[in-house]
Order: sequence, then C-alpha cells, then structure tokens
Amino acid sequence: MINKQGLWFVTLFSLILVLSIYYVTIKDDDILQIATNSVVQEEKVDSVVKTEDSSILVSLRVQDEEEMLEEIEELQTILLDDTASLQEKNDAYNSLQTINATQGKKESLEKKIKENYNLESFVKIKNDQITVTIASKEHNSTLANNIIRLIQEEFDQKMYITVKFQG
Repeated sequence: MINKQGLWFVTLFSLILVLSIYYVTIKDDDILQIATNSVVQEEKVDSVVKTEDSSILVSLRVQDEEEMLEEIEELQTILLDDTASLQEKNDAYNSLQTINATQGKKESLEKKIKENYNLESFVKIKNDQITVTIASKEHNSTLANNIIRLIQEEFDQKMYITVKFQG
C-alpha cells in the first residue's frame, strides 16, 4: 500500500521529470525569443532601432521608487493611526497627493525628453530642485541647456535644474 508521502513524492517527481524533458527538447531559437522579449523594439520606416534602459537609469529608478515607497508607508501609518491628530492626518494626505502629482510630472518630463531629443532619461524632483540624468556618452552643454529650458517651461516658478550625462 502506498502512503500519502510516497504518493506526493511520485507526483512531484513526475512533474519535475516532465518539465525537465520539456526544457531539454525546447529549441534554442525559442529560448532566445523569450529572452529578447524584454528588449523594447521600435520600428521606423526602413530601419529597426533597439533601445534598452541603461543600467544606471534602472538603478536610479529603483532607488527612487524605494525611497518613495518608504515615505508613502510612513504617511499611510500616520493616516491609519488612531492617536494622530486631525492636522497630522491632513498633512499626511496632502503629502500623498503631492507625491502622486510629482510622480506624474516626472513621467511626463521623461516622455518629453524622449520625444524631443530621443534620449533615455531619469528625472528626480525634490521640492524646487530637479535632477535629470541622461543615458548618453556624449556630454553636450548645448543639449543640457535645451533640456533645462524644456523642463523649465513646464513650471510656473523658478526651478533649480541639473542635467547629468551618464554613459
């Protein structure tokens, strides 16, 4: 008589065996196709342009998102805290709305830089300071000035804008 442990072992072993046979028999072309699906491809009239996010930009985005999530968690704990005053809860709610608006502004600025200059970028907004990191090996002061003007047009008040080139 087979006990439950033995039955589970045979079932899991069979599943692993079937998956390993499938993996061994899959064609190399299919594996490459699956791996390259993460690369963004844009088709132009006669040419294909492949773009990938720079690892520097990805790490900056991850770091910024972690900081933002920590701040959101702190604000949410204030909102859910029964001992917090009404003013503290109101300030926390306003801060959450500001974070949302700032996040939307960052994305729109990155999209504008991509549309106007065809450059991958990372934008960080903190109060009245904006830091733009461009994924480019070429350090061009004219381009930096044009990007600063483009970003300043989006704001009514004077912003302190810094452009960095990483490549």
